[in-house]
Amino acid sequence: MKKLLATLLCLTILGSSAQAQRVSDFDKIKLYTFTNKSGIKIKITNYGAIVTALLVPDRNGKLGDITLGYDSVEGYINAVDKPYFGAIVGRYGNRIANGEFTIDGETYSLATNNGPNHLHGGVIGFDKVVWDAKLVGGKGWSGLELSYLAKDKEEGYPGNLSIKVTYKLTDDNELIVDYLATTDKATPVNLTQHSYFNLKGEGQGDILDHELMINATKYTPIDSTSIPTGELEAVSGTPFDFTKAKAIGRDIGQKNEQLEFGMGFDHNFVLDRDGDDLSLAARVHEPTTGRVMEIRTTEPGIQFYCGNFLDGRLKGKSGQPYVHRGGFCLETQHYPDSPNQLNFPSTILKPGEEYRTTTVFKFSAK
Repeated sequence: MKKLLATLLCLTILGSSAQAQRVSDFDKIKLYTFTNKSGIKIKITNYGAIVTALLVPDRNGKLGDITLGYDSVEGYINAVDKPYFGAIVGRYGNRIANGEFTIDGETYSLATNNGPNHLHGGVIGFDKVVWDAKLVGGKGWSGLELSYLAKDKEEGYPGNLSIKVTYKLTDDNELIVDYLATTDKATPVNLTQHSYFNLKGEGQGDILDHELMINATKYTPIDSTSIPTGELEAVSGTPFDFTKAKAIGRDIGQKNEQLEFGMGFDHNFVLDRDGDDLSLAARVHEPTTGRVMEIRTTEPGIQFYCGNFLDGRLKGKSGQPYVHRGGFCLETQHYPDSPNQLNFPSTILKPGEEYRTTTVFKFSAK
């Protein structure tokens, strides 16, 4: 078996980029590259636990980078509109209504950085900090273990939260993302991986021809600020029915209040699951390259976002602009605003408990 490769490169960053970053030593920022026996290559930086590149073969064996992002860490630090390309987001991925929640009678206030709501951990979330990194590996895989201690009241959240996120690239062409967290005080936790994908290759136009299947017969409709109403609505008969694979762009232009609220698809889907083990969440096929990505997860939901706010201003690794809907996200997670929605699965982690979840991205071509 061909040996898995792991190459470590150092990234330099401008001193002026340090504004408002919760880091003590920018010299710790590094880039790690892993390659499996099929030639799939992934690059990860410990700044924001970001996947900066993911190269996978098409049906002819040609490698292409399928994730949006930048060539340098300065791009991630200074990006306009904060697209969260490739990052681990938290302490709470997705939105919390009005930036508030209550635990055991105590109300906590968070930054409102997305209209009236809190989004992706706040002003300086996990996507904007330097994580400790350690190379790890086993039979048929190699990877990176990233650790971070989010201190009590950081971004307004209670409790010292100790987090480990491990990326594993396997010889079975899987990217496995394992999450582990513990706390010394009850706190909401909802971590997710926020890569934008374009299976044609980053910078290669929009993603509307991608054929998407989501294993969900229900989704959580939202209000005009993208907060769930609390209902679980059937997808049948709506543009949100991806139970059978269809092109992302097929129904996106329909007149529909939910599509208007999200400016397209930007909604949580309630996954049809059997038990607590890894379960199929979604599958995407890009017909011109033949690339296929399948996602399995232990999480109860998946947020499908189709790059509605991309507008061509951002240029990525290819030097090409990221056009409107030039990438999509499939973020495995708990439902948005769960701390304020008692009928949703709980996201409250308590002392003595462990937050454990896994998501697997598997790549192939046909």
